[in-house]
Amino acid sequence: MQSTELIRQFLHDRLGAAPEAVVPGALLADLGVDSLMLAELMFEAEDRLGISIDSRVVIPKTVGEMVTLIDSLRAAKVAAS
Repeated sequence: MQSTELIRQFLHDRLGAAPEAVVPGALLADLGVDSLMLAELMFEAEDRLGISIDSRVVIPKTVGEMVTLIDSLRAAKVAAS
């Protein structure tokens, strides 16, 4: 599963966000994501993609930043294998 699709599906299922609104430049806050929802999104990514997101990461503010974070962690996992 692509990280963008995971985020799009999560936000649609949990917040009713229109899939076409979940684009790289969209602010997560504008899509209804608060700090608790962001934590849930991160846990979902960890569970579904088998990655570990360190609690010290820079908090993503946009969909694109979240995608970059997830993709970099997925790439690091593959490189470590």
